[in-house]
Amino acid sequence: MATVAAPPSKSFSHRAVIAAGLARGTSRLTGLLDSHDIARTRDCLTAMGADFHPQSDGSLVVSGVAGRPQGGDPEGDEPVLLNVGESGTTCRLLVAVAAAGKGVFEVRGEGRMHDRPIGELVKTLLPLGVEILYLEKSGCPPLHIAAKGLRGGEASISLEDSSQYLSGLLLAAPLAAAPLTIHVAGEKTVSWPYVAITLSTLADFGVPFAVETLEGDAWKKADWKTLADVVPGRTRFVMRPAPYVPRELAVEGDWSSASYFLAAGAVGREPVTVAGLRPDSLQGDRAMLDILATMGARIDVSPDGVTVLPSQLSGQELDMGRCPDLVPTVAAAACFAAGETVIRNVAHLRLKESDRIEAVAENCTQAGAVVTTTADGMRIKPKPLRTDQRVEFSAFGDHRLAMSAALFELAGIEVVLDNPGCVAKSFPDFWEKWETIEK
Repeated sequence: MATVAAPPSKSFSHRAVIAAGLARGTSRLTGLLDSHDIARTRDCLTAMGADFHPQSDGSLVVSGVAGRPQGGDPEGDEPVLLNVGESGTTCRLLVAVAAAGKGVFEVRGEGRMHDRPIGELVKTLLPLGVEILYLEKSGCPPLHIAAKGLRGGEASISLEDSSQYLSGLLLAAPLAAAPLTIHVAGEKTVSWPYVAITLSTLADFGVPFAVETLEGDAWKKADWKTLADVVPGRTRFVMRPAPYVPRELAVEGDWSSASYFLAAGAVGREPVTVAGLRPDSLQGDRAMLDILATMGARIDVSPDGVTVLPSQLSGQELDMGRCPDLVPTVAAAACFAAGETVIRNVAHLRLKESDRIEAVAENCTQAGAVVTTTADGMRIKPKPLRTDQRVEFSAFGDHRLAMSAALFELAGIEVVLDNPGCVAKSFPDFWEKWETIEK
């Protein structure tokens, strides 16, 4: 049996770094993820005035900006540069935070970032008192932000393309000059559990808020920890100006990164245990256990970790709108199953580091499956995989595509990746840990 420690949660790490960076005082973060994306968030907050001091015990001491992110002098020539790299989370969360600051900022990225949408967030921020200009393509970074602080009032945001727009607003709202009520608009919501992670971070850092749902003609307070169905037009967030309170915080393990090893336990020859995961986590990708169980995997949860045993999987129809980051893992596992798997409600995956729907389909096809893409997902018909063959796969510059392709090694395929190093975006030591599975 192989045992692997889950890396720290990327989603919690981003939010903890931001909250500590905005706090009035000094925080200590332990178990923080050390990856390219988190480094981008730290660098941007440093540019806004926060200080980060790594400690010999691996923790990070953060001196916050006391709710005042600082940009460049509006009368000067140089805005403060926020280089978000290829991190969509960094971009969407910190555009809102910068808009709540003072001064001039320029947000730029790398890779596909200048093609990834930000328009829904910009549209919501403009009436709140910030000036934002698109420097190249309308609706996408790079951006020029002239901030004078947010006014407060009323705002509406759609979660159809990304929940990160709402998370950014929630993180910025306590910095506003007046209370801000944020309404959920649009036709549907995706990735709601990531908003719950944002709310958890706000609570951890002493920021008050209320989540309300419309019951009849009256708004009533809801328990955000148990809220599962977020209905556009019937859900709102009531925020008021408040300081982020510094604290000590330990970051929990990452279910998204653990998913590759959990799937390996099901499709490989030996059980795999992943340690360091919270079974009661707010992370949406905790759904990996439910998905594997639905497909027929044998699972054991104990104080030592989550163990998945070799199992005969069967294809299923899966709505993965709440856990889209699991799609590359689940699609690869579906290639080992008996019967067709249908994945739906993940149209927004076309807007990630790659077009994840087409990219996942291509790699599964390379492995030997028959895959048909749809507007919001794919259909996977397993065929005998190309065992004992050398197969070239593309990572598409996407960390999750690279890590999910590793699963095909458990079918006896010699996996050759064009860019294995892209895993550093979220899981720098993935390949070292993966060797324990291969052995």
